Amino acid sequence: MQDLAKYIDHTLLAANATVNDIKTLCAEAAQYHFASVCVNTGYVPLASECLKDSDVKVCCVVGFPLGACLTEAKAFEAAEAVRRGADEVDMVINVGMLKSGDLEFVRRDIEAVFAACGNATLKVILENCLLTDEEITQVCEICRTMKVGFVKTSTGFSTMGATEHHVALMRKVVGNEIGVKASGGVRTRETAIKMIEAGANRVGASASVSIVTGDETTPSEY
Repeated sequence: MQDLAKYIDHTLLAANATVNDIKTLCAEAAQYHFASVCVNTGYVPLASECLKDSDVKVCCVVGFPLGACLTEAKAFEAAEAVRRGADEVDMVINVGMLKSGDLEFVRRDIEAVFAACGNATLKVILENCLLTDEEITQVCEICRTMKVGFVKTSTGFSTMGATEHHVALMRKVVGNEIGVKASGGVRTRETAIKMIEAGANRVGASASVSIVTGDETTPSEY
């Protein structure tokens, strides 16, 4: 598959990621022309500075990885990240509220962060491994109606990552109106291509370099 790099958000979200690790992440992203780097919000200013002369976007995660913080906190984090240089924001929904049946809370939570993003792209992380197909469908319908940028499968920090089934389900619900991002457990070129063939038009991975070069000797934790 040509231009596979353009599908990939080159990701580093580990708690022990250092400044030098983020600089390396950005250098790799610029070298291989990945779609973005995906970092925690504290590293957005650094990533923005490192990538200011490149074609790589700066993506960050908000309310990560549990999604159970106050909506106001998520919205503030998103707004500050965008102000500091984030082009894309990946927010985690409140899974517990969804499973409690409070779809209105879930909608308001997403809506608040969406508004805080301004012109930045919002990706909504569902954490599919904790949800039923019906719950996934419900959130995807909210996101489609709201016209967010993407729906996203996973944080990569829960019990399981992306699956072809979930990617295909999400694509079926949102149609061609918004994007689908597969993340969590995408460690090989073969897996990345399978996710794209299932309907993803963005892939989150930390093994990005090995995915595009075919050198899969270095394992990934994300």
